[in-house]
Amino acid sequence: MRSINSIRRCALFLLVATLPVSLNAQSPSPKKGSDEPPVQGSTVGYIDDAIVGSQIRVRFDAAFGDSQPDLAEFFQAACGCDGGTAAGPKPGLATDLNFQQLYLRGEYAPQKHLSFLFELPVRSIQPVNFLSSSIPNGGYGDQAGLSDVSAGIKLAAVASRRAYLTFQLLATFPSGDAGKGLGTAHYTIAPSLLYYQRVTDRFSLESEIGDSHPVGSDTPGFAGDVVEYGVGPSFVAYRSDKVQFAPVVELVGWRIFGGKWTDYEDLTPGQTPPYPASELDSADASNIVNLKAGFRTSIGKNSSFYVGYGHALSSANLWYEQIYRIEYRRAF
Repeated sequence: MRSINSIRRCALFLLVATLPVSLNAQSPSPKKGSDEPPVQGSTVGYIDDAIVGSQIRVRFDAAFGDSQPDLAEFFQAACGCDGGTAAGPKPGLATDLNFQQLYLRGEYAPQKHLSFLFELPVRSIQPVNFLSSSIPNGGYGDQAGLSDVSAGIKLAAVASRRAYLTFQLLATFPSGDAGKGLGTAHYTIAPSLLYYQRVTDRFSLESEIGDSHPVGSDTPGFAGDVVEYGVGPSFVAYRSDKVQFAPVVELVGWRIFGGKWTDYEDLTPGQTPPYPASELDSADASNIVNLKAGFRTSIGKNSSFYVGYGHALSSANLWYEQIYRIEYRRAF
């Protein structure tokens, strides 16, 4: 019996002694003198990441309360109930919509100043309410499938462990079925300027400003330019050799220039589709502001997870009222 206990003690001692070696082998520390920030350098979950590097990103969104799904054709094409060339879903006009979206993004950086991006999104939508109860079956049903894919580049003018200033250019292609509410039915060019600043050893600040410019909309004048901006401070609340935990708060806004949307409040009660173009409202000068809060947990040098929640601060115009996001990043 004593020999068995001795063997157990020896085995336990060997396991404890070798465990740190195994962990170190799985997560090598950054090379000294390297001017490349680790993947946990960027902690934001909604603002685009200014750091250039090879990585994959898997992101899942669940959003609720989209009362203007065709606003400036940023999320969906113009409602098909408008008649004419409108490519959006029909027959009904959705006045409340929930959606989920899964994104898979790959970024390849042949050098620290330059990377190439590709993003594949899959969308699911669930219309909750429609304008007119006289529409058979209440309108169209739930839809799911491929959304509009994007590709682009990131080019850093400044690239160091403490700061990144990056120009990003994305092109989005109308690959989603607009008739099912899965895309916008037009191309989009989106240049933006991204900034990352490590202020102290624990405090960082990130920001962005950019424009989403529609190209080739099937409904002339409906799509509009959308300027997106945001700022996100974060603080590393906990750090060990293997794990880092950083809460982050982000203020994100959109300003719309031009464009239209189908204003259901201006329609005659009981009116059925197709709705006349005179019932369309201008989206120009619309402002949308959201507050996001979450945290990023980094594991080792290469992996991190983000969990966050966002809520609309504006009430007149909405992409969504609430949004939940989870994300995984892996750097190479």
